[in-house]
This record gives sequence, C-alpha cells and structure tokens, in this order.
Amino acid sequence: MEYRNLGRSGLRVSRACLGTMNFGTANGLAATGEAEARRIVDAFLDAGGTLIDTADLYHRGETEEIVGRAVKGRRDAVVLATKGAMPTDHEPRGLSRRRLTAALDASLRRLGTDYVDLYQCHLWDESTPIEETMATLHDFVRAGKVRYLGCSNFTAAQVVRAQWAAERVGGTPFVSLQPQYSLLVRVIEEEILDVCDQLGLGTIAYGTLGGGLLSGRYRRDVQPDPDSRMGRLLTSSAPGSRGWAESLLTSRHLDIAEEVAAVAAGLDTTPADVALAWVAGRPGVTSVVLGPRSADQLTAALASLDRTLPQEARSRLDEISHERRAPSNGTFFPPPLHRR
Repeated sequence: MEYRNLGRSGLRVSRACLGTMNFGTANGLAATGEAEARRIVDAFLDAGGTLIDTADLYHRGETEEIVGRAVKGRRDAVVLATKGAMPTDHEPRGLSRRRLTAALDASLRRLGTDYVDLYQCHLWDESTPIEETMATLHDFVRAGKVRYLGCSNFTAAQVVRAQWAAERVGGTPFVSLQPQYSLLVRVIEEEILDVCDQLGLGTIAYGTLGGGLLSGRYRRDVQPDPDSRMGRLLTSSAPGSRGWAESLLTSRHLDIAEEVAAVAAGLDTTPADVALAWVAGRPGVTSVVLGPRSADQLTAALASLDRTLPQEARSRLDEISHERRAPSNGTFFPPPLHRR
C-alpha cells in the first residue's frame, strides 16, 4: 500500500480510502450488514489501508456505529474520518457553532472514540459566517476532539474563503478536500485542483464509479432493476432523488460508460477496474474512496489502484469524458435516500 501526506500536513494516509456509505440498513435499501462490514474493515486494514471515511448522515448514524465497533481494538492503526453538517431527522443542515458541536459530539459517541483524526464539513453553509465555522472547528482541535480538519463538496471559491477565515480568526486551516471526481464529473480540474495545490490541501476523491454507471451496471435503453439503488431512486416520491438519478443516466454519461466498457474489454479487465485506475492515476489526487459492498469487491478495487492504464486507453477516456462546458459548481452529491 502506498502512503502520502494529506496536503501540507504531516498526516500520512493510504492511497486507498475505505468509504463506508454502504454500511448499514437504515435507509431501507439493500446494503452491507455489520458482519460483512467488519470483514471489509479487517481486510482493508490487513492490506495496509489506514484511511476510513464515514459521515453522520449515512444510514441515520448507523454507519458510524458499525465503523466504531469494527475498528475497536485497532483504533491506533486507523486514520478515522467523519463528516458533519448535512441535515438529519432532527437538525437542519448547517455549519453553525451549535450545529457542529452537537454533530461532532454525537459522532464521537457513535464511533466509540474520544477523537477523530479528520473532521470534515460535508457541505458549505451559506447561512453561517465562515469565521464562526472555522473558529468552532479550531476549538475542536484545541479540545483534542479532532486532529485535522477538512471539507467536502466545496467550490474553489469556498475553499479560499475558508482558508482565509481560518487565518483571520487565528484558527486551524483545512488540510483536505473531498470532491466528487470521475470520468463523468471532471469539473474539479477547472479550478479546484489548482486551488488545493496552491493552498496546501490534499484531495480524497469520491464517486469514482459514477453511482455504479461506470461499473457497467446500467445500460442504454435498459430499465434499471426496480430493486437496484438506481431503480429505487427513479421511482422515488422525492423529486430530488428522481432528479439525481435522471441527471446521471444522460446520453453523455452512457456514452462514457460504453467507452469504459470497451477499453476494459480490450484490456481483459472490468469497467470498474478501468474507472478506478483512471482516477487513481490523475495528478492531484491524494487518496481514492472505495465503496465496496463486500470483501471481494474490496480486493478487486484495491488491485485497480495499482493498475497503470496504457497511454492509448487514457487518451480515449480523456477525449470522450472531456467536459466542454463546466457545471456551475463542484458538487455532484446524491440526495439522502432516507429523507422524504
């Protein structure tokens, strides 16, 4: 396993990041139960992985509870990361002192630990002064509840504002950004990667398989299985869930998925292998989030990070996935499935 410093910090993290969004069953979808989740965590740590990422939002907190029990006894080997600020059943989204303090304390209880190595703001909060947010996060660090700070789904401008605010309040700056990055969504190449490099933030890329589309799970003119995650989103009563699924299954995205499958066939491997290898080989990427549902999927994903795609394959993928018109921001985040 390869290890890298996270941004300009001294925190060393594994090139592979274990994403735990599938751990738990509280959202009503087929997901990964605790027994298999523990096997995945053990296999990840045994392979040399260190960075495990979760969030208070996932499965209404059940995911954090599973992760906490899974790493018990091996806590010192784990760089444990979680996120706060997304809406829950009882609290609105936000980065206010009140909201973040309650969110962190609840996460620590569920994780069964007195500190997290990396605490991340899940989304920008336009209603709270960023100085309040950064001062609150600095207090977490001073109290020993958090070792390092990061953010997720921030635009380039928001990252800059946060780092400046940390300097103004004498606080602790971010050391990382967790952005969406895949062959379907390359908007971070426009400004975000450069800003992270200039300001000393490492990047932890998530969503590398494009909601499963790049794994070959969904095909043009074939209706998704009603019991699949995409099938349930498309028939959801929540407009946001339906809209996100429809925005994923566009003609452009399907064209890219078909090219990934063609490249994979030529290399005698899987589309998921190709999609993960492409992200892992991109400049500016510190760590890649893997979201396995089983230990077998984890083994395959870890092998993908060691694959070097031939130049011809990279050129084909770069050409078809190049974004001629960048989206308005760096967020490509699916709605919480448990909210109505």
